[in-house]
Amino acid sequence: MCYADLGTGFYRNEDKMTETHDKHDFPTRRNLLAGAAFGAATLAVEGLPRQGFAAGKKTGLEDPLKMYPAPPFSQKLQPWPGLQSKMTPRPDCGEKSYVGSGRLKGRHALITGGDSGIGRAVAIAFAREGADVAINYLPEEESDAQEVIAYIRKAGRKAVALPGDLREEAFCQKLAKEAHDRLGGLDCLVNNAGYQTFQEDLLDLTTEHLDQTFKTNVYALIWLTKASVALMKPGSCVVNTTSVQAYMPSPGLVDYAATKSAISSITRSLGKQLLSRGIRVNAVAPGPFWTPLETTGAQPLEVVNRFGSGVPYKRPGQPVEIAPAYVTLASAESSYATSQIWEVTGGMT
Repeated sequence: MCYADLGTGFYRNEDKMTETHDKHDFPTRRNLLAGAAFGAATLAVEGLPRQGFAAGKKTGLEDPLKMYPAPPFSQKLQPWPGLQSKMTPRPDCGEKSYVGSGRLKGRHALITGGDSGIGRAVAIAFAREGADVAINYLPEEESDAQEVIAYIRKAGRKAVALPGDLREEAFCQKLAKEAHDRLGGLDCLVNNAGYQTFQEDLLDLTTEHLDQTFKTNVYALIWLTKASVALMKPGSCVVNTTSVQAYMPSPGLVDYAATKSAISSITRSLGKQLLSRGIRVNAVAPGPFWTPLETTGAQPLEVVNRFGSGVPYKRPGQPVEIAPAYVTLASAESSYATSQIWEVTGGMT
């Protein structure tokens, strides 16, 4: 399993991307009003205390198309589960640039897949926003995980490393309790870990492969959420990671895309069910993000080295660019949001 992050799968024939328009694309009074409402909401969020990148090299206004590396890349495939430290270019998880402003002060978060990629960026962001953080990862990813632990502690927060295999229900139950006990509470769960392997031909898709994908991406999410909710107080939250694959599935990711659809549905159902407990459930849906998941068999090598070239940005997202979505959904500022899915897709609609 790759526990780097599970929202980054993106495989499609980028040379055949087309743009379609119909009568619904033209402005109507309803569309204009909806746009105005969205703009007002955006301004409201922008006015809140939030993170920024001013402490790093990114200051002032900068063209988002040119902020980070664009393909072609020269990345080699890695043995599963892969390490971020062996990627070229190395993903930017906000190690030098993310600046917190206390939005999660006093919170206690458990993040799966917290060693690298999106999970790593979220762990760093949460710590710099004032949360104590526990991360789960596979033992093979220990070197990446220890870097994250160091960043959390440098932010002045409590850091807990909890390696283990999420495909085991007993471990998921133990994980939630240990995170709760060692952090002194548990009020935020980020289900981010996942497994993805490209399989071009359905006839080659084995039951063993299906079991690994569904147990990692769906079973573990339910097991861990169930165990965590039993320990949570009103005001707590769950943030899941789904994917653009949930609604734009690639032909070689049949099983993975199915799990992403399942996570989207689970998010909407649990968001309604758990509201009676005072617990919110939301999700983030990434498009193509540059993480170790892509280098361990999630994509064919030729796709890896042009990864992200088919979206409007012409490049993959960097994990630091999606971390603010998790922060916002986890914060009390989003108290009226549940069953929502926030897309961060590089312009894909």
